[in-house]
Amino acid sequence: MTDEVAKDLTERWRQKLSTTRMNELQSRSSSPAPRGFASQTPHNAPPPSYSSLRNIPLVPMPPQDHKQLRFKNLMHSLSNMPCRWENPGLLDEALKAIPLEQIYNEAEEESQIFKAEAESLGTGKKPAWGYQDCVVRALLRWFKRSFFTWVNNPPCSQCYSPTIAYGMAAPLPDERARSATQVELYKCSVEECGCYERFPRYNDAFVLLQTRKGRCGEWANCFSMLCRAVGSRVRWVWNSEDHVWTEVYSVHRKRWIHVDSCEEAWDRPRLYTEGWGKKIAYCVAFSADGATDVTRRYVRNILKYGLERTRVPEAVLHYIIAEIRATRRANMSKQDKFRLQGEDMREERELRYNYITAIAQEICKIDPEDILRPGSGVGNRRADPDAQKAAEGRQSGEAEWIRRRGEGGRGTPGQNQNPPDLPPR
Repeated sequence: MTDEVAKDLTERWRQKLSTTRMNELQSRSSSPAPRGFASQTPHNAPPPSYSSLRNIPLVPMPPQDHKQLRFKNLMHSLSNMPCRWENPGLLDEALKAIPLEQIYNEAEEESQIFKAEAESLGTGKKPAWGYQDCVVRALLRWFKRSFFTWVNNPPCSQCYSPTIAYGMAAPLPDERARSATQVELYKCSVEECGCYERFPRYNDAFVLLQTRKGRCGEWANCFSMLCRAVGSRVRWVWNSEDHVWTEVYSVHRKRWIHVDSCEEAWDRPRLYTEGWGKKIAYCVAFSADGATDVTRRYVRNILKYGLERTRVPEAVLHYIIAEIRATRRANMSKQDKFRLQGEDMREERELRYNYITAIAQEICKIDPEDILRPGSGVGNRRADPDAQKAAEGRQSGEAEWIRRRGEGGRGTPGQNQNPPDLPPR
């Protein structure tokens, strides 16, 4: 064997060895196909779908059918409400209606109380609420007790007798010009009188500053606008069942605070489920900066208080919310967008923590004896201390609950009236 032949054989052996090693590395890095998959599946067939896999991040998906498109249009229509409160002229008129000296004096006094309580607990303690939070709390008390009036059945304007619901009527040109999309018609309960009363459902916050009456839709609309007038960032929370309320951003707490002007409730997100015993499917918060699904803030026990979410798939809801956010933040600077993204991330962690805490609480309520005892199951659990409070709560529409809340109209707390209606949309 000559030197040239030996050198050629050596080079060919090295190439063969290198190719073999590269093939082994590639086979290790790629996951092996299931046994029999290559022989039974065509070469161009798509990979199998694993429907049993859970906790995969949802990919936003645009609406596909008419029902989903209708829900998308509803969300975009509701998202326009907070944008109306950014009118400087409207906010100036709102400030004229607010007794600012009274509000700020009460806020200063309450803020000093919170600071004194924090100092009494030790150095470095943070007050429970900041000064701006106290301003909104004072505004909430004044709004509920002195400014706005709850109206179910308006009294007869002729004999001041109670009225009964008669039906709906078309808005008059003057009512339509003042943003009334629907008008409720009531008839006097006295047969000799027989007068009819019209109750327009106004959507314009400026008109509500003059009328100062309505139900939860008008209350949340006007109060949220007043919060915006005193310098707070606000949200308008839409509930898919029968209620709306407000959220105010607390710079002191770095989170959104639940505020219900109808109930004079501050930071009580469990009021509707554990307090009233209601079941909720959707809670979506709209602001001038976008939209957020905040259902997890108000429904902690989804098995007990959650309704099935059948309006649209969750991926479509994510797409709609992302679309509203992109529309509202399109003309913002990069700094503002980055700040809002940070707030969104903090809120997502907060909502996720709510679910984790609720699951942990339910696990702690399980009695080990119920698990070990054969045939008993986990149904015989210990008494839930929150269940009794929830049982004592009342739905917002019950007459006794309305009487206890004093929402039978100013000066008529004992009238038997109808439940609050849906907010005007």
